[in-house]
Amino acid sequence: MKFMTKKLLMSGAAIFAMAGIATAQDNPMVGGAAMLAERNIVENAVNSADHTTLVAAVKAAGLVETLQGEGPFTVFAPTNAAFDKLPDGTVETLLMEENRDQLADVLKCHVVGAEAMSGAIVGMVDDDGGAHPVPTLGSCTLTATYEGDTIMLEDENGTMATVTIADVKQSNGVIHVIDAVMTPAASAEGMQGSMESDGMGSDDMGSDDMGSDDMAMAEGDNPMVGGAPMLAERNIIENAVNSADHTTLVAAVNAAGLVETLQGEGPFTVFAPTNAAFDKLPDGTVETLLMDENKDQLTKVLTAHVVAGDLSGAELMERTRANGGRYNMQTVSGDAITADLAGGKLYIIDESGDAAEVTIADVDQSNGVIHVVDSVLVPR
Repeated sequence: MKFMTKKLLMSGAAIFAMAGIATAQDNPMVGGAAMLAERNIVENAVNSADHTTLVAAVKAAGLVETLQGEGPFTVFAPTNAAFDKLPDGTVETLLMEENRDQLADVLKCHVVGAEAMSGAIVGMVDDDGGAHPVPTLGSCTLTATYEGDTIMLEDENGTMATVTIADVKQSNGVIHVIDAVMTPAASAEGMQGSMESDGMGSDDMGSDDMGSDDMAMAEGDNPMVGGAPMLAERNIIENAVNSADHTTLVAAVNAAGLVETLQGEGPFTVFAPTNAAFDKLPDGTVETLLMDENKDQLTKVLTAHVVAGDLSGAELMERTRANGGRYNMQTVSGDAITADLAGGKLYIIDESGDAAEVTIADVDQSNGVIHVVDSVLVPR
C-alpha cells in the first residue's frame, strides 16, 4: 500500500482507457468520468475534466444551489475548449465579482426550465418547419436546428454550437455537451464594454501585459491569480473558484469533498497547482483520480498540498536557510514535502523527489495563504 498513490498516477492512462469503454446506466462518459443518472447536474459536472471552467463559473455566479434543485432542467454544457474560443480575457473578466450578474445571465442562457432529450428537440424542430426557438432561464432565446443526427444551437449573436454528447441523464434533468458558449446579445456587447471600461480591451489582455505568472497586483497588495483579483477577506475556496488557472484544482477539491474543509477557519498554507501543472501528469491521470472509486487517492494527493498554519514565502525562505538549505514540512495527508532554495527561487519537493516551483507567493486568504506551484506534488 505504501506506493499505491504513486502507482495510480503512473498507471492512469491504462485505467482511463479501460474506464472509457464503460457507461453508467447507459449514460455516456463525459470528460473521462462516469455520469450517474441518480446524481444531479452539479454532482456529475464536477467530475468532468472537460467542464472545469463551467464548474468554476457556476460557483462564481452562485448557481450551484439552483442547479442542484429539483428542476427538471436541460443544460447545454460548454466544454473548456468552448470557453477557450472566447476573446482573450473574457472568462477572466466574467469571473470578477463585479460582473457576477452578467456571468449568471450568460450561464442561464444555457439552461432550459424543462427536460428535453435529443429526440424531443428533433421533434420540435420538425414541428416548427426546421428551426425551433428555445427560451432559456437567461435573457436570451436559442434556436435549435439539426442535420442528420447532429443537433445545433444558435444564439442571438449568430454563434453556432454543436451538441457533441447528447442525453446525459441526471436526477434533475439532462445535460447536452456543446462546443461553443452561448451569449445573449446584451451580454456580448456588455462583456466588451466591461473589458474596455476596466482598461482591459483586447489589446491589453495578452500574456505580455499580464506577465507569465499573472503578477499584477490586486487590492490589498495581493497578487492577481489566473486573471482574477484575490481578496484577502475571502477564504481559500472563495478565491480559488475565480482563478482561470485553477479550474482543474477546484473540480478536484469538489470531487474529493474538501470544499468545507478549505472553507474552515484553518489557518492553512496551500500549494496550489495550476491547470498546466495537472496537464503534466500522464494522460488519463486526472480523469482517473476524479472517478468516485478513487476518491480516497484523490483526497490524499490534494491534502499533500496543504500544511497546517500560515507560512508566508519569506518565512519559508527563512526557515529553509536556517536549516541548511532545506525545510521539511508535514502535510495534512501525513506525507512530507520539503522547501528548497535554488537560484533565489523557492521550490517545494515531494516524496518522489520532484520539484515544483513557487511561481506566485503570498496570496493572502482569510483562512491562510496560497502559493501557486507549477507541478503537482505526488505523495507515495
